[in-house]
Amino acid sequence: MSAHPETSEIESERLLGVLGNRVRTLRAHRGMTRKVLARDSGVSERYLAQLEQGQGNISVVLLARVAAALRTEPSELLQTRERRTAEEVLIADLLRDLSPDNHKAFLQMLSEHFLVPVESRRRIALVGLRGAGKTSQGELLAQHLDIPFVRLGSEVELLAGMSTPEIFSLSGEAGYRRLEEKALMQTLRRYDRCVVETGGSIVTDPKMLNTLLTTCFVVWLHARPEEYMRRLIAQGDVRPMEHQSDAMSDLRRILAERDELYSKAHASIDTNGRSIEDCVAELIRIAPKGLKNDMSDALDA
Repeated sequence: MSAHPETSEIESERLLGVLGNRVRTLRAHRGMTRKVLARDSGVSERYLAQLEQGQGNISVVLLARVAAALRTEPSELLQTRERRTAEEVLIADLLRDLSPDNHKAFLQMLSEHFLVPVESRRRIALVGLRGAGKTSQGELLAQHLDIPFVRLGSEVELLAGMSTPEIFSLSGEAGYRRLEEKALMQTLRRYDRCVVETGGSIVTDPKMLNTLLTTCFVVWLHARPEEYMRRLIAQGDVRPMEHQSDAMSDLRRILAERDELYSKAHASIDTNGRSIEDCVAELIRIAPKGLKNDMSDALDA
């Protein structure tokens, strides 16, 4: 059923009003006159005046030009959430002008001064390739700490209502990544204490990797390529290497490409030739004090 014409008109007026207010407010934050904005965007002052008054039904092309002149994205101008503060605008501007190396320094500064210290965190995220032992060790660790164990891949499948191969077949890697990010954020909102088993490639997404590093105690479980392969074959699970003429070479390449990303974890455990119990004992030993204190309190209760 289509919307009532009057309702659609009201929504259109509201959206144009939001857009006009955004343009006017952002222009003021930038210290730009309407004349300067007209010059930089190639949109006439008269049209900009109409736009700021909520009367200009602007085209996508012109909107993109106005957004570029205001050093923002068209989507930002159409946001219907409450107006950003001047400080938020300034922070966004500063970030836009920083180099990638300075982005890392800025994130580190925020982490040190405004985020929960690593030793006080109460979530553990396990990263690494399939065959590293994330499932077996994660389940046992969660039992020892008496906290939930979350398989992020299973959460993705629940969100999608289908299996991982089906997700990739229908939506590709980009579609899977969107679901994975949503599943991660839902998990973080749902649990303040948990063990999270992540997918092997989650570290290749900068946003999700940074989310893990700033909300969890991240542990990289790793092994030699030969050990990974042995475990995958023992599990009857060689999907990542199907139809590859040189599976070991491919595995070594993946490890080399991701080594720097995995090494960003707060701690790492070499699982070569070690039992699950031995690795879990080390996980418990290196776990953040916040989780250990919770476990001690539970035993004393």
